[in-house]
Amino acid sequence: MGIVLNQSIKNTVITYFGFGIGAINALFLYTNFLGKTHYGMVAFLLSASNIMMPLMAFGVQSTLIRFYSKYPTEAEKEKFLSFMLFMPLFLIVPITTITYFFYDQIAFFILQKNPEIKPFLWLIPIIGICMGYFEVYYAWVKVHMQSVIGNFISEVLVRVVILFLLFAVYWNWITKDEFIYTLLGAYLLQLLAMKGYAMYVKMPVLTFKLPHNVKEIFGYSFFIILSGSVAVLLMDFDKVMIPSYRNISDNALYSVAIFIATVIAVPSRAMLQIIYPITARLMNENKHEELNELYKKSAINLQVFGGLVLLGIFLNIKELYKLIPGEYAGGTAVVFIIGLTKFYDVILGNNNAIILNTKYYKSVLFFGLLLVFMMIGLNMILIPPYGIIGSAWATLISVIVYNTIKLVFVVKKMNLYPFTLNTLKSFGIIGLIFLLFYFWDFPFHPILNISLKSVLIALVYVFVNYKWVISVEINQVIDKLLGKLKRLP
Repeated sequence: MGIVLNQSIKNTVITYFGFGIGAINALFLYTNFLGKTHYGMVAFLLSASNIMMPLMAFGVQSTLIRFYSKYPTEAEKEKFLSFMLFMPLFLIVPITTITYFFYDQIAFFILQKNPEIKPFLWLIPIIGICMGYFEVYYAWVKVHMQSVIGNFISEVLVRVVILFLLFAVYWNWITKDEFIYTLLGAYLLQLLAMKGYAMYVKMPVLTFKLPHNVKEIFGYSFFIILSGSVAVLLMDFDKVMIPSYRNISDNALYSVAIFIATVIAVPSRAMLQIIYPITARLMNENKHEELNELYKKSAINLQVFGGLVLLGIFLNIKELYKLIPGEYAGGTAVVFIIGLTKFYDVILGNNNAIILNTKYYKSVLFFGLLLVFMMIGLNMILIPPYGIIGSAWATLISVIVYNTIKLVFVVKKMNLYPFTLNTLKSFGIIGLIFLLFYFWDFPFHPILNISLKSVLIALVYVFVNYKWVISVEINQVIDKLLGKLKRLP
């Protein structure tokens, strides 16, 4: 876990820095500078683009990680990398062609309730292409165990660009409609930066020869398209469905709540950037015991980190909403529901990486497709009477069912189990601290209140986890920090 913990800490710092900028954008700049209608349109367009991303990438982001370590020679790896660069075009070309010729029909079908989005629909496949190829180049550097700079480009760069664009709206340099068009420039810049870094890490030697296992590659990639679409649909399709039943401005309220809850998954996103390729290597080398150890360590480490963030959000949510314009109030319940959804994702560690690298990976796809239909059905049932809260419940129910199926699958088929006694202890600590701190706040300004309460929660949480040795790796990091502090003059 040395390289994992080292790069995970760096990735966590970078990701939280990016989320800090994202928080400024999502909670303050979008809400004050853009307004509910345009904010809702941005949420719809980016969610739809994210849903398109697995198609535009052709599953290459996972295929590259799965197969790269299997090639024994440098020549075979070069041939494989070249093929990965061209493979997304097999779907990009037909999808963009269909979108171009049937634009009006697609617009009519999607936007009967909110026709004001029609002029911006063409951005969805183009931004989806940028997102797709970004993931391809990101996987390119991951297989060379270089995730930190890529993580910075992923988490920070596009948010900084959007921050400046939002201020451009505020200073009347661009209109709100023009801001939506400039989102394409932000994601194109992110793609070009990632491509430049990938070429720096490993310049490809282009060849047009097919890898010897091209049939296996295509089969796996088609699975990744479907399974990746399932994962994205479970988390983003709600923001696409809400405008079908409610005013587009409801998407703005939902997006604020979703962003707050998504912070819980930051430690997971940071650590899994480096754990995914390691998982693939261990499985290719049939190192079952090391894989089982990595599974348990990733699960408990992410539970400890995620639990701290969960408490920080849940215990400060009332004060946080006092800082947001009053018209965005009403999303507290969504934060709690989606927060629990994200936490369940976090505590499963590298579960997804294990499934995607086994010979059984196709078996889970069937359940995923069924659950997408279930999620769509639940949204259709729950959004009309309950609005965004109904959509949040639809997401939670779907994710609980889907993640539980995947967990049972790994336990039964692979004889791998992520949980230990420390898992229960960690749940106990989280529950106890929640009960201790939820029912009171400092009588100060919300910012000071949040700051003081967060520091107090963190101190108590870290102390109890350290004393109970919930995570050996985290204790070792704390011991190193304490040792350095003792050596200071």
